[in-house]
Amino acid sequence: MNRTVAWLMLALGACCAHAQERRNAFDDPFLQVTQALPGCPVPRGPGYTEDEVRKEEHVRAQHGTSCYHSGRCRLPNSYLYDKEIIPRVQQYIRRDGRFDDTSVWILGERRLVTLMGCVKTQEQAEQMEKAVLLVDDVMGVVNYLQVGASAKPRYPTK
Repeated sequence: MNRTVAWLMLALGACCAHAQERRNAFDDPFLQVTQALPGCPVPRGPGYTEDEVRKEEHVRAQHGTSCYHSGRCRLPNSYLYDKEIIPRVQQYIRRDGRFDDTSVWILGERRLVTLMGCVKTQEQAEQMEKAVLLVDDVMGVVNYLQVGASAKPRYPTK
């Protein structure tokens, strides 16, 4: 009897651990752009549990195609832009020169670029946000940049 209970508990534990596993099911682009500030909290990359994937699929289908149907997107799904936008944002930030002393990661989702990481000043964070908005096809920026590396980040970490 004890052996049976142990096997059931082991199986249940394996099942639950697997259910909580996170993966980038939608292949959302996520890149580190700069890495000059040591100790900057590393953001957790995009990841979803299987339950979250099922819920998110409908939302993504609706948001992705509504952009096209409204005339705001030339592609039939707004998520199709992200894999091309994020490398251009990375290139733009790296070549700008004003952000060489930062540690920043970027995430693309539905033509929105999320900035996460550490900068030297609030002005620098604002400048980066404005710069990213200049990149073609970027619809908006979510700015989670923090000044310095010691504060608790506003984004999930590893």
